[in-house]
Amino acid sequence: MKATFLTDTNLPLIIKEVETPSPAANQVLIRLAYSSLNHRDVWIQKGQYAGPKAGLILGSDGFGTVVEAGSGVDASWVGKAVVINPSHDWGDNPAAFGDQFKILGNPEPGTFAEYIAMDVQYVCEKPAHLTDIEAAALPLAGITTYRALFTRAALQAGEQILITGVGAGTALLALQYAIAAGAKVYVTSGSQDKIDKAKALGATEGFNYKDENWFVKAKEATGGFDVVLDSASGKGFGNLLEVAKPGGRVVFFGGTDGPIGNIIPNKVYWRNLSILGTTMGTPQEFRDMLAFTAKHGIRPIIDKVYPSLADAQHAFDYMHEGKQFGKIVLTNQ
Repeated sequence: MKATFLTDTNLPLIIKEVETPSPAANQVLIRLAYSSLNHRDVWIQKGQYAGPKAGLILGSDGFGTVVEAGSGVDASWVGKAVVINPSHDWGDNPAAFGDQFKILGNPEPGTFAEYIAMDVQYVCEKPAHLTDIEAAALPLAGITTYRALFTRAALQAGEQILITGVGAGTALLALQYAIAAGAKVYVTSGSQDKIDKAKALGATEGFNYKDENWFVKAKEATGGFDVVLDSASGKGFGNLLEVAKPGGRVVFFGGTDGPIGNIIPNKVYWRNLSILGTTMGTPQEFRDMLAFTAKHGIRPIIDKVYPSLADAQHAFDYMHEGKQFGKIVLTNQ
């Protein structure tokens, strides 16, 4: 089979012919039709992520069809259209993952390949309303944002939420999930075009974070937010505390802008704010996310689909530019 390899840090991705895996006990073999990128993949290539830095088949998101079932797996799985839960070995504590936790694509062989052998416990049938491409774009962004919004931030109907960096696939799914839950959604972006597109999807208003006083204007316009969802961190994180209402929850799952700075402690404890970290989610949360997505007919926003695995490096370069509005998908051929 063909697979896209990272041979070493900061080197271009290459296509290699490797042996097609055989499903072991309690595994299925999936013929992958599409896979999608996450910022995690780019950070791994650049050596800015924990775990192995070379010899990897990257990719955490994938859609395909089960073509073979290993021993211990019901043969009825064969022929089913499926998505893969990329959150593996969470452990017994739903509050936080354990020592064995890992995300598909590092260190395990990922989805940027024609086939993948996968433990059946991480395989779920595709939500029927999704296209194959949309299904490939859902898993990692879906589980990340579902847990962030509903488990960690406990978002409620009628609350106001601010979602930062709305061009990202995670932010766009969070926007749709929050609206479906009955929240009033606001967004930030460095692009007015992305803000306008988010408003067309149901956001009430947006604020351009390139305006150094955006958070002042946001608080004046809205009265503040019950929940703030962020994936950037960095020096601007302190501004998110400024726009949170007393008793508000600021939940984040990324650090693309670097270490958090400029937090004034009394602005947290005096106003009883909660700062909540989150990563991925439990198997139950993945199943709940799929059910919520299906119930509300939510579809991941797709920015671009590349025609083959050989285009993976072009897709990585495009993601690194940060111009996308939605998910970037590879065709696994």
